Amino acid sequence: MSLSFQIDDMTIHRIIEQQSPLAPLTSMLPGLTPEVLAENRGWLQPWALDAEDRAILAIQSYVVRTPHHTILIDSCIGNDKDRATRPAWHQKNDTVWMDALAAAGVSVEQIDFVMCTHLHVDHVGWNTKLLDGRWVPTFPNARYIFGALEYAHWEGLHAKEASAIFADSVLPVVEAQRADLVSNDFQIGGHLRLLPTPGHTPGHFAVLLGRTGRDAVVTGDLIHSPIQARYPELSIAFDTDMAQAAVTRRAFLDGICETDTLCCTIHFPSPSMGRIKRWGEGFRCEMVGG
Repeated sequence: MSLSFQIDDMTIHRIIEQQSPLAPLTSMLPGLTPEVLAENRGWLQPWALDAEDRAILAIQSYVVRTPHHTILIDSCIGNDKDRATRPAWHQKNDTVWMDALAAAGVSVEQIDFVMCTHLHVDHVGWNTKLLDGRWVPTFPNARYIFGALEYAHWEGLHAKEASAIFADSVLPVVEAQRADLVSNDFQIGGHLRLLPTPGHTPGHFAVLLGRTGRDAVVTGDLIHSPIQARYPELSIAFDTDMAQAAVTRRAFLDGICETDTLCCTIHFPSPSMGRIKRWGEGFRCEMVGG
């Protein structure tokens, strides 16, 4: 299985932290009926659905290397974090993610930018590390890029009810003056720009890659399971706005289908990357690099 993909003068690396069944697919996608699941079980198993109908998801980051910058997109779960409601994430203490980063030939010191498509728990974890009892930025030379709208949303919620995730993986970066709160027109050189994709969270964005602006795209959480490509109106239970997420997802898929844009999903199981094609009234992701 290939974990890297070369496009023009840019290399995209997958940095996998976990890949395993998470929860029953019908509980994750409330609109998914048993009948529709049965119709699609044949192509979903065993790739994206286990024998107990649980969704198999990857938790991963992407590292993008351009001629001028090394950019980390989403930072997964992290170590030493209190995540009591998620046993597989709680007080985790392993080297899997760091080993995968090293295998890609990248050190923490080489990361120039850390971008978070949104500020959910499994996208911000390695932003910080525990050092002498304090949370400090993991990447000593990086600027951390947070969407201003996204940050304002979670900052407001944190002010009303303290969030451990915000407190241990976001605020320490801001307090260390390493964060840039950006608008949707933010770019890095000629190789990276933002695509607003609201719904999963209010300020969620995808990341467009390449000099053309459409060589590749990192989806963030605008889509979690391949069945959502076939049925874009199936929104996941933990979308902030499920209706908006469905509209965003269909527009996104319609916009890149039948193009050469490499779709780099965060949560599809390996090989995770593919190109979008039409499938009836919906779409499918033809995977590459498997």
